[in-house]
Amino acid sequence: MTAPACRFCHAPLTQDFVDLGSQPLANSYLTAAQLEAGVEASYPLHTRVCGQCFLVQADNPVAADAIFDDGYAYFSSYSESWVAHARRYAEAMTARFALGPQSRVIEVASNDGYLLQHFAALGIPVLGIEPTANTAQAAIERGVPTEVIFFNDATGRDLAARGLTADLMAANNVLAHVPDIGDFVAGFPHVLKPQGVLTFEFPHLLNLIEKVQFDTIYHEHFSYLSLLAVENVLRSRKLRPFDVELMTTHGGSLRLFCCHEVADHPETRALADLRAREQAAGLDRLETYGGFADRVARVRKDFLAFLARAKAEGKRVAAYGAAAKGNTFLNHAGVGTDDIVACFDANPHKQDRYLPGSHIPVYSPERVAEIQPDYLMILPWNLKDEIMGQLAHIRTWGGKFVTVAPEPKVWD
Repeated sequence: MTAPACRFCHAPLTQDFVDLGSQPLANSYLTAAQLEAGVEASYPLHTRVCGQCFLVQADNPVAADAIFDDGYAYFSSYSESWVAHARRYAEAMTARFALGPQSRVIEVASNDGYLLQHFAALGIPVLGIEPTANTAQAAIERGVPTEVIFFNDATGRDLAARGLTADLMAANNVLAHVPDIGDFVAGFPHVLKPQGVLTFEFPHLLNLIEKVQFDTIYHEHFSYLSLLAVENVLRSRKLRPFDVELMTTHGGSLRLFCCHEVADHPETRALADLRAREQAAGLDRLETYGGFADRVARVRKDFLAFLARAKAEGKRVAAYGAAAKGNTFLNHAGVGTDDIVACFDANPHKQDRYLPGSHIPVYSPERVAEIQPDYLMILPWNLKDEIMGQLAHIRTWGGKFVTVAPEPKVWD
């Protein structure tokens, strides 16, 4: 069989990263009618690494417009910690780059306006670019002008032709979501002013590998990003990074500050240090990626052993957070309602539906006290502290929180 080609540099992909089998789309929550009909699409979830540009990437069995449609269920504003993260970003960028009423901030993949609302509150003109109509409508309703469109080279040209250029562009947790990463990045040079700043935030591949965060792999994430791979893409579009911040969001992310190749922004020591750290970790060598699948298999085995012990002890296990990463994990483990009795989530767009694949019912958090699980498994582990604080009352009946990677851990 001919090896597939890298989605960026088109070199043949001969090195596997991890194969998670066939899975439904991670954000395709089922209604009762859909569950009863028994029809649920499933697609291969297989990742590989390019030996030429070192972009880790998933096979592409699903069209992007089938994933990011009007039924897309992820709304950023339902995470208090993420909205607070966005507010801190707006305040920091406004101060660092002297933004004001004369400036413009454009966010690509602006979701429900969770970030741009903070710039607007500071009197800075904003524009959101968002492909999913339902989240874009939520942004418009909170006063954030938003255009419903996928961003790419053609979109960037169109915005620039209409005079919609930006002093600051933000693209948070979207770089991994685009099937043609080269065409996507090609749109930014058209919109970014000559001395403008572009920031990307994305989960760092090094954390995924070191902490066995395989549940961050799902069909929406076409790419898994290192500084090394992103720099290759940026250089091809005459952009360059000049600074980086290491963040704890999404299990360990990078905030990469970028500009035009010829802009005046000096490169920082933090960027050089990160390049050196990635090289020391071997991200520029194919053999580094070869043992990841075995580590994933160990996490799966340990989790199933935990569930077996809980069942043998007569304990009930439930989950909190109907997150896409949780769906990847549960479906790779092959569990269902016999193992996990319910899932709770604050997002009303997910409530009274069923998790894809596992078909575990999703309820509002108010029902935690009604069901009283012995163990509450936190699926969006990146929000562990926030969730444990919100649901501390489970301890009144002896309930305990559980996280599962890189090994099962009960939090007393």
